[in-house]
Amino acid sequence: QVQLVESGGGLVEPGGSLTLSCLASGFGFSYYRMAWYRRVVGKERELVASITDTGAIRDVKEPVKGRFTISRDNTKNTLFLQMDNLRPEDTADYFCNVDREYFGVYDWGQGTQVTVSS
Repeated sequence: QVQLVESGGGLVEPGGSLTLSCLASGFGFSYYRMAWYRRVVGKERELVASITDTGAIRDVKEPVKGRFTISRDNTKNTLFLQMDNLRPEDTADYFCNVDREYFGVYDWGQGTQVTVSS
């Protein structure tokens, strides 16, 4: 059974930082290109960053380019998202999954909530 468990969210002031983690199980994590997504209520889920299976290539989308860094530890089946210089518009629920541009996604986890506010 595939499980994706996100953690690390919280309330942070503008300009602050957070590191999100995603523990994956039930599938060959190290063989998949993975991604972080975010969803704001009333909007579709947005892919914000992806990383190849080995971690050699990373793609960060324009809204968060230069502020977010995606990484992974295949020995621990864990995906990370380092978020710096956070802005109020980054407020969302964040999820991890395989990169939907390459694979059909697995069932979504519960996500982790990030709120950027003063």
